[in-house]
Amino acid sequence: MKQIDAAAAILALLAERGEGLTICPSEAARRLDPVGWRALMPLVHETARHLVADGAVAITQSGRVVSPDAVVGAYRIRKRQAPAGHAK
Repeated sequence: MKQIDAAAAILALLAERGEGLTICPSEAARRLDPVGWRALMPLVHETARHLVADGAVAITQSGRVVSPDAVVGAYRIRKRQAPAGHAK
């Protein structure tokens, strides 16, 4: 499995979920491999960090956007939202 596969899974799930809603990283791993998903979690975490760096997604904890470096424990992923007053 490659990072491009994990990125595609994350972005597809977010598109399906809808604007402003989040996914759990494990959902992306399960989409890639419903049986062996746990082994894919490091890849999904790394991919989420890359997508944050690319500006495609944000990582949230307790509903607040956090830096990937500040994450401790469970987190959610959402599409990055345009700042208030800015067109998408």
